[in-house]
Amino acid sequence: MSSDPRHHLGRIGENLAVEHLERRGFVVLDRNYRTRWGELDVVACDDERIVFCEVKTRRLGSSAPLEGLREPQRRRLRRMAVSWLQAKPRRTYVPELRFDAVGVTIDATGQLVALEHLEGAF
Repeated sequence: MSSDPRHHLGRIGENLAVEHLERRGFVVLDRNYRTRWGELDVVACDDERIVFCEVKTRRLGSSAPLEGLREPQRRRLRRMAVSWLQAKPRRTYVPELRFDAVGVTIDATGQLVALEHLEGAF
């Protein structure tokens, strides 16, 4: 595990996002799935969809978490999703694929301040 504080912050945000998704009835299929284009934060599913979820975590007082989700990153996330789908041919069939974004804001002690879940963010 990296000692970089940004990785620690990101891990906290991803854990909170996963807890949120599970409360909403999703089952996590993968976390931190590596592709040649980067890493998918969370891949989850319910009975109707597979969700590729990008998680952005920020400390309270900095920029809004989802401000950093620009079109080049969205294109990269779509490529990573295709890579994941190709690597998982035995996955359960669901009629919908969706790209969500979860923005997590935490305070200096690591406590959740806000969590914003944008379904179908792109």
